[in-house]
Amino acid sequence: MYFGSISKYVAIAQSGEVVFEDHDNYQKQTYRNRTYIYGANGKLLLTIPVKHLGKNNRQLYRDIRIENDFPWQQTHWRSIETAYRTSPFFEYYEDEFAHLFKKKKTFLLDFNYECIEIILDCLQLDRNYTKTNTYIKDAVVHRDMRYLVNARKEKSVLLEKYIQVFSEKHGFIQNLSILDLLFNEGTNALTYLENQKIF
Repeated sequence: MYFGSISKYVAIAQSGEVVFEDHDNYQKQTYRNRTYIYGANGKLLLTIPVKHLGKNNRQLYRDIRIENDFPWQQTHWRSIETAYRTSPFFEYYEDEFAHLFKKKKTFLLDFNYECIEIILDCLQLDRNYTKTNTYIKDAVVHRDMRYLVNARKEKSVLLEKYIQVFSEKHGFIQNLSILDLLFNEGTNALTYLENQKIF
């Protein structure tokens, strides 16, 4: 996922071994190229534009290219800055993320892995992961958490409340991007993830 939701990182933090699916078909309306942050007007969707081959041409997720004809990186970083500039830990982590939005990226999957590496580092979560070599239809050995990426079939999760920048204005918003938790909770974020129940 693009940065990934809090529930995704709850699953990662509470799993011994993590295996990412690298060989599935790309599907629209998933969190592979979108994330939600908490903006001044409430829940704000950020979407990475991608190149599509057409209606009937299926593409593997790993082959999806980012559409760089639009200044999406500048727009996304400006939105993240505006949303979290006053959060307790934004300045602490800002330099870790700013460079992601300065250089054009080619493949969505590669960019998402880059985001995951930075998040794991910021969380100080030492979690090794592997990637599939072929598409795994039915996960037998591991718990199948692929549903966490599907926006249309998203399961409702009830996470413990924490203080969000605009919570006095709009209340607590559940399961936003991991960025929301990180910028608001900082070094407490990993403990938070380890104590949530989503299974």
